[in-house]
Amino acid sequence: MQNKPIITDIQGSFTLGNGVQMPYLGLGTYQANNEQEVVDAVKGALQLGYRHIDTASAYKNEEGVGQGIKESGIKREDIFVVTKVWNADQGYESTLKALEDSLNRLGLEYLDLYLIHWPVKDKYKETWKALEYLYAQKKIRAIGVSNFLKHHLEDLMEDCKIVPMVNQMEFHPHLVQQDLIDFCNENDIQYESWSPFIQGKVFDMDICNDLANKYGKSIAQIILRWNLQKGVVAIPKSVHIDRMASNADIFDFELSIEDIIFLDGLENGQRSGPDPDNFNF
Repeated sequence: MQNKPIITDIQGSFTLGNGVQMPYLGLGTYQANNEQEVVDAVKGALQLGYRHIDTASAYKNEEGVGQGIKESGIKREDIFVVTKVWNADQGYESTLKALEDSLNRLGLEYLDLYLIHWPVKDKYKETWKALEYLYAQKKIRAIGVSNFLKHHLEDLMEDCKIVPMVNQMEFHPHLVQQDLIDFCNENDIQYESWSPFIQGKVFDMDICNDLANKYGKSIAQIILRWNLQKGVVAIPKSVHIDRMASNADIFDFELSIEDIIFLDGLENGQRSGPDPDNFNF
């Protein structure tokens, strides 16, 4: 860990490289359908105090996310909205169109953060140029990547004008990738996690249960607190209001340095999702 992050409440944030404030706890919407389910989830999360909503064109639920934002009654400028350009849309011109399509589906004038979803070989550099252009046009407040390993970042940074502000990665006790976190920290790239609960497997780990008992918290709360104390933005997905509320109840305790090191030490390189060096979609 570098400088100890300041963690206050559900609407607290980390500062991106360009000064934009990114709320460090958000709602993930992967696998939430585009109908009432995602509308209710987004609206419910915002009414609970969440101010960061993460979606992607590949999730096929941007319309529902936009509707949930609209129905929440929360001012647009108070919400940090993220979506991602899908692999089939990568390339310069197609990325420009992909953003317009996403904005239309979301019913929004601009995005807070736009990410390249996966490092598609021979395409992500052109895609990044399009993101740089859209950022200059003020269509996006921040730009970043997802699933980029160190060599992808180094390759991108050889030619880019703007260093990615965020890298959203699979991150959990079995896949910490501290070297990658350190590289991102050194280059002012905010680290963000997806699949923090290892697709539910973390709830079956006795050692995590021991920590939950020690702090009088749930396993999910322990893992999310670990994310934030490591300076990692977390976007746990849920469509259940009670679970969203529980996921946000992580601001009245602090993990010891020893317990953070302990959780880091559970790394075994196991992924619950695809390998960024070997995906085919």
